[in-house]
Amino acid sequence: MKTTAAVVIALLAASSAGAQAESWTNYRIPESGTSVEIPASIFSELAGKPDGYGQQFRTSDGRADLTVQAVPNQGLPPAEFLARKNPPSGIVYQRVTPSFFVVSSIKRDKIWYDRCNFSQRYVHCVLINYPVAEKRQWDGVVTRISHSLGAD
Repeated sequence: MKTTAAVVIALLAASSAGAQAESWTNYRIPESGTSVEIPASIFSELAGKPDGYGQQFRTSDGRADLTVQAVPNQGLPPAEFLARKNPPSGIVYQRVTPSFFVVSSIKRDKIWYDRCNFSQRYVHCVLINYPVAEKRQWDGVVTRISHSLGAD
């Protein structure tokens, strides 16, 4: 039994270390100046274009996706912008300030995480969906992406 526990601990340590050691790159939306660090070795496939400007990415197995997006700022404060998006009920985490919002919850065995930063001309957002069962492995990746979101 001790051997099994040691193997599980070693695998968990290796998987979280692997997430931190991934290859990161800076993705920039030229039209809006939005920039964000993304783990290109995790989100290795292009998955379409969102509304406004930006790019959608996904993992090669499709289990997780990332959208980097910028839309024109129509002068709405973050709380009103979020309310107009009609987020699903049951939000687990929400933080709204005068310059950004972050919301997160669970839908169909996936964690969805949205952060939008507000500048004078654009709303700069990252939207990430990943398996609930892999939450611990994704925590550092999501935090780094979120904290790196900025604009010129």
